[in-house]
Amino acid sequence: MTILVTGGAGFIGSNFLHQAVNCFSEKIICVDNLSYASDYEQIKDLPIEFCNANIIDQHYCDYIFKKYKPKTIFHFAAESHVDNSIKDCSKFIDTNVHGTVNLLNLSVKYDIERFHHISTDEVYGSLNYEDPPFTETTPYDPQNPYSASKASSDHFVATYHNTYGLPTIITNCSNNYGPRQNKEKLIPKIISNVLQNKEIPIYGKGENIRDWIFVDDHCRAIIDLYHYGTVGEKYNIGGECELRNIDLVRRIINLMNGDEKLIKFVDDRPGHDLRYAMDNSKIKNAVDFYPQYDIKTGLRKTISWYENN
Repeated sequence: MTILVTGGAGFIGSNFLHQAVNCFSEKIICVDNLSYASDYEQIKDLPIEFCNANIIDQHYCDYIFKKYKPKTIFHFAAESHVDNSIKDCSKFIDTNVHGTVNLLNLSVKYDIERFHHISTDEVYGSLNYEDPPFTETTPYDPQNPYSASKASSDHFVATYHNTYGLPTIITNCSNNYGPRQNKEKLIPKIISNVLQNKEIPIYGKGENIRDWIFVDDHCRAIIDLYHYGTVGEKYNIGGECELRNIDLVRRIINLMNGDEKLIKFVDDRPGHDLRYAMDNSKIKNAVDFYPQYDIKTGLRKTISWYENN
């Protein structure tokens, strides 16, 4: 048996590989095109085989499937930075839609036994402050090009299960944080700017709310679903930790003994969703999943990693 992990040199993918090598006896193949948000150094010492490939390259990916004969796919590879998608969404369509469909076609061709598609809570759109959290039956309502591309990929994965019988699982996770994340994202940017005593730009008034989950909890949930999840289902994975952006920034500054005067409010970005929140009921019932890291512990581990890297 061979496991293929796409996007394994990226943030969530690399953290998943660090767990997977201790949880699976199968050979693990990592496919990553080493874009700006990937870092091979984070996985180079792991007992895996690495392929520098782009998932939109149909011929090379066909060669990889033929050579390694994977039976399980964990599909992390994606363009994910919302601001970049607003400037130019073409790469998001290429990777998140065309790349996913390419992998789905190869999975049908080579009789894959499990295709686990990792997605986002952003496909559901935006909540008001008083709305109940997203469930797996919440209608899709993406509000920016990134989330629209991920919503499209979700639909294609579900379609390949319904049409071709491909054994799939879809997970939609809330905002991840932790080691190895590219510093374009909010938490690494805050930590980096505090370390350098630079201004911390915050969109609007910082009142947008996100549900935060430590990346190790997310990866553990994926592995649990591999063992105990139901094929054809989708599962929300949330951190049960809703915070306003401004409160998150202040927590990090205080943990780092920084200065709140570094905070600078800037013009809000277009299509900025107000609030995300995830209902974990289904995954709790399926695999008894609960986040193990509270925000204080997770932030301390994250800050420590960036201070040492």
